[in-house]
Amino acid sequence: MRIPKLRSRITVEGLDRAPHRAFLRALGLSDADLGKPFVGVASTDGRVTPCNALLGEFAREACAAIRGAGGVPFDFASISVADSMSMNHGGMRYSLLSREIIADGVEAVARGHAYDALVTFAGCDKTLPGMMMAMVRLNLPSVFVYGGAALPGRWRGRDVTVLDTYEAVGAVLAGDMKEDDLRALEHVCLPTLGSCPGQFTANTMAMVAETLGLGLAGSATLPAVSPERNDLARKAGQVVMNLLKDGPLPRQLVTKRSLENACAAVAATGGSTNAGLHIPAIAHEAGHEAGRAFPRERPARGGRRLRRAESAARARRAARRLPDALG
Repeated sequence: MRIPKLRSRITVEGLDRAPHRAFLRALGLSDADLGKPFVGVASTDGRVTPCNALLGEFAREACAAIRGAGGVPFDFASISVADSMSMNHGGMRYSLLSREIIADGVEAVARGHAYDALVTFAGCDKTLPGMMMAMVRLNLPSVFVYGGAALPGRWRGRDVTVLDTYEAVGAVLAGDMKEDDLRALEHVCLPTLGSCPGQFTANTMAMVAETLGLGLAGSATLPAVSPERNDLARKAGQVVMNLLKDGPLPRQLVTKRSLENACAAVAATGGSTNAGLHIPAIAHEAGHEAGRAFPRERPARGGRRLRRAESAARARRAARRLPDALG
């Protein structure tokens, strides 16, 4: 199928776009490149946490695949505030806020530069829903890629993760563990890059991305350091070029049915309660308000009148007790 009219043509076609083309040529684009689809590749790459430290490498793999499939990639990075470093002090006030900054920032770049499609990479906490919110809001051909979880460490003959270190802090405070043991655990619990290896926010939302259809099948469970992660990133670049031709678009994927499936997956796996913040936010970007997308069952006939009568009776009883309380 022929690729439809590209949004990016507004930046390169016409006499008055000569300066635009000059800027693009400075980036290394050729005459042939100027006629190809422009694909934004957004990530929260950075050395601020182990969750995000590999995302730049994955983004570059996606860029190579986009070039190979006939597109021109433009990679850019967004911010990241991880709960791992912001917890237990004033920095936590910036955690949920960062989700909105990520979504707004990716939207600003994609709209401001008129990109035709989008591949997004995220690794922890609020970065995953932030990227997915941007994808659905923009409704461009898009693929989401999770950075993957870290591998567990080994301590005293068993697998351990950072969760064991959190619990060990409590054990030391309760007098059930020595500080020397906590210190030893701290050194071995997180031996590789990647997000927390457990069904916390990152892995939960990666599963949600798959369930909604925004992420590639199997992308949630590969460890961050698996060699297959690079293959997955390249596949994302190839898939987004196919989406430019045939779709579907994000809002065609994020439906009432898929949102219900995502909620069921979270419940079935004991996922993070933060999904209760993030799934409604993604639904909102698709035009589904949580109360409308997931309506409560209607009360039985007469049930509403019964509840009103019960409320009125409670109010009358409270009113009768009020003089005694004040007296």
